[in-house]
Amino acid sequence: MTKAALLITAMLLGTAAAQAETTTSLTRVEIDTHIDIPAPASDVWAALVDIAAYPTWNPYHVRVEGALEIGERLNIRVHKPNGNQVDVPPYVLSIEPEQSLVWGGGVRGIFHGVHRFDLESISETCTRLYQTEVFSGLFISLAELGSIEEGYVGMNAALAAHLATNADATRGRC
Repeated sequence: MTKAALLITAMLLGTAAAQAETTTSLTRVEIDTHIDIPAPASDVWAALVDIAAYPTWNPYHVRVEGALEIGERLNIRVHKPNGNQVDVPPYVLSIEPEQSLVWGGGVRGIFHGVHRFDLESISETCTRLYQTEVFSGLFISLAELGSIEEGYVGMNAALAAHLATNADATRGRC
């Protein structure tokens, strides 16, 4: 299924509307998004850590290479909604199975980012995914961060659609 078809599927399935907010100051940008996905946390987690499958469903992090182990460096190719592409080399900072995956990097005080995926079980068949990032440092205002929120919202919807294509007939809405 194409990425566009996955996004359309998510909308048709009626997954909860994605929520997003970006807060900006001179030296800090906080991007907070979340979506309710009609799937158990174990399924959402399995999709998040299956980085080899990202090219098949993820419109934002189109390639993630490396080991999801604390301290390991990743190589991530990002396709921003504005058409720009960037490669970022964060480190895995924290991993708590079925709860949280965190990566980040940069130079504190200059330009530093921490990206989080946090899962909250709402029920046995519904999970809230929080995808957040905090950028901080003196050079934040010089970085192109404007389309990241849109990218995270798109990725969240694509993940919900990806899981819906693998869902059994008993799943519905959250």
